[in-house]
Amino acid sequence: MVDNTGFLLDQINDPSELRKLKVDQLPEVCVELREYIIDAVSTNPGHFGASLGVIELTVALHYAFNTPYDLLVWDVGHQAYGHKILTGRKDVFHTNRKYKGISGFPKPSESIYDSFGVGHSSTSISAALGMAVASKLKGETDRKIVAIIGDGAMSGGMAFEGLNNAAVNNSDLLVILNDNNMSIDPNVGGMSNYLLNISKSQTYNRIKRDIWDGLGKLNGFGPKARRLVQQTENAVKSMLLKQSNLFEGLGFRYFGPVDGHDVAYLTEVLASLRNIPGPKLLHVITKKGKGFEQAELHQTEYHAPGKFNKVTGELLDCECAVNKPPKFQNVFGHTIIELAEMNNRIVAITPAMPSGCSLNMMMGKMPHRVFDVGIAEQHAVTFSAGLAIQGMLPFCNIYSSFMQRAYDQIIHDVAIQNLQVVFCLDRGGLVGADGATHHGVFDLAFMRSIPNMIVSAPMDELELRNMMFTAQNENHGPFSIRYPRGCGCVIDWRQTMNAIPVGKSRQLSEGNELAILTIGTVGIQTRRVVNMLQKDGVLAAHFDMRFVKPLDEETLHTVFRKYKHVITIEDGVLQGGFGSAVLEFMADHNYSAHLKRIGIPDIFVEHGTTEELNREYGLDQQGIYQTVKTFMLKE
Repeated sequence: MVDNTGFLLDQINDPSELRKLKVDQLPEVCVELREYIIDAVSTNPGHFGASLGVIELTVALHYAFNTPYDLLVWDVGHQAYGHKILTGRKDVFHTNRKYKGISGFPKPSESIYDSFGVGHSSTSISAALGMAVASKLKGETDRKIVAIIGDGAMSGGMAFEGLNNAAVNNSDLLVILNDNNMSIDPNVGGMSNYLLNISKSQTYNRIKRDIWDGLGKLNGFGPKARRLVQQTENAVKSMLLKQSNLFEGLGFRYFGPVDGHDVAYLTEVLASLRNIPGPKLLHVITKKGKGFEQAELHQTEYHAPGKFNKVTGELLDCECAVNKPPKFQNVFGHTIIELAEMNNRIVAITPAMPSGCSLNMMMGKMPHRVFDVGIAEQHAVTFSAGLAIQGMLPFCNIYSSFMQRAYDQIIHDVAIQNLQVVFCLDRGGLVGADGATHHGVFDLAFMRSIPNMIVSAPMDELELRNMMFTAQNENHGPFSIRYPRGCGCVIDWRQTMNAIPVGKSRQLSEGNELAILTIGTVGIQTRRVVNMLQKDGVLAAHFDMRFVKPLDEETLHTVFRKYKHVITIEDGVLQGGFGSAVLEFMADHNYSAHLKRIGIPDIFVEHGTTEELNREYGLDQQGIYQTVKTFMLKE
């Protein structure tokens, strides 16, 4: 038995030591674990509210299950901070999300306790089902598989695909639905309302409570327990009459809802469920931000709050201060309102990110023209297509890395029909601490391969406004605009919008030795590099290309006829991206210039600050400068 003097968390280096404690010691472990996360995240920013909400559930899971042999799959991986601390990473948790430190999400290469790599949502049930089937095929009949899905992830279509298939396979799988009625913003949609109705049903709760009381009186789980479970199912069906249970209809045994902050009861329930075979779902009610008053009261702001005062809860970070350039997302938010006031066809769509993409601004002024569809990117795109084919003009705002989940819908439902849908891809390029699952480095490449698609990337805030104005000014068909997280370079951005000729670049500097072609905000650093080169006696012509597709072929012909040295720069993947498009143009027209491409190599970029990552891949000001100088010397 672990010594119960001092801090219990100090004595727990892995779950086997947790399991040596008495059940009545677990509440104290939860208190200490919650305080540990508050202390750590207040000074080293990360996701906050979600992990606080599952402290008791995390402790109960590792206490009731034989991890790492039993497998836990965390959906929406930012729930897993407590899991990381309990599984041998307490002493390195201060490096969470830092460059070369531990990941902010479960990562199998980091720990044997991280059974599956996660970052995007709604994947846990499918992955856990695959693990359960694999265990069965390998004869591992004693291995238990648990999917913990929460923070709005049940609204994603893939979760329902997993549920549907799990029932058919009749696998020994436990799904835990962490129901806090929140994603980053409050949950929306029928599933959210359905879960709320279940949680408030006094009849349903009374029946389930009676059953658990009955199960607790049994010694073991023999024929009597199996009969009791069956009687429970029959009783629920008969007493609720028309109030059916969706999960039971899909073939899952449904248990709950239970209090997700009663660690002792959760441990008892999980130990019982461990011995019940087949697909089953435990509905757990939690509060996002539990145990930190400000996080409970302001759940959206404290999803990932940046630095904060752990005593008062005061937020300390401000990415874009007064008299500095605004966040690109806020420029989008204000501009879409201006455009919607001018054009009554405009509507806006977001998959569960109204605050993240600043569509909450338009929601406040025009709620009937903004649609939060939940964590459902595929639906968001096809929903937009349906709006467009009936004459509306949808601006579909989805983070770049999340748009990957809707690629078929972009092609099949929008591009083939050449519909006027404007895709605003927030978080383009390197986004920082969220790492490989969230970097928006693929969109330029995957969008440019789609027929009918216009692919653009503004260099600054004014160009973003002009791109948005251009996209709605006339019907260009599908129109993609990508821009980064964070701030740009223009303070006085509230200027009159003007249409940009589609496929037309702009020249920012003159030169006679070298042409530098940039796409997107990397042009800001490049403009400074051009000034540095001029001091060295190197005159570089700088072209902000604006469009990856269609390319400004007139400008490219001029460039390749005039310049022997050409450099392309992009904060996206080199394979198939902007530089590849220029290289293809050069080959197709038999030009023989010396071409150098700067961008993201063929790897998955890990986490770190955007400054650190830009420096690593030569996309910062100094890196671009050194590459240009080396290129010119070699040539």
